[in-house]
Amino acid sequence: MDLIQVIYSSRPFGFDQGVLNAILVQSRRNNAAFGITGALICRADLYLQLLEGPPAAVDAAYQRIAVDSRHADVTLHVRKTVTERLFGAWAMRDDPARSWLWTQGEIADGALSRASDADIVAVFTRLAAEAAAG
Repeated sequence: MDLIQVIYSSRPFGFDQGVLNAILVQSRRNNAAFGITGALICRADLYLQLLEGPPAAVDAAYQRIAVDSRHADVTLHVRKTVTERLFGAWAMRDDPARSWLWTQGEIADGALSRASDADIVAVFTRLAAEAAAG
């Protein structure tokens, strides 16, 4: 089965726990229906999300996100073919941004735009390893 992995970032618009919960409920329902798995790292200044699954389904999900009013400045960082999923057991894992992620100041200063694809993928590889370790 062909799989792709997409990683994008955006700035939350109107971020609070209620908005985040609504995004997670909707994402988990939609993703399960379309064979998409992934993870969302979130905090008040940043959404960083990995989606993986069938190309048509992942591309359609990304297009919906790109026009969703809860996201500002949606930026695609990675779109690549993969042979296996990082988050195969998660319709959408959510995680608060960790201390090893860029600080709010670094994000405001453009750290994400300077990061390589490998740097961005490494964030999710680390998160997947933590999830697997329990």
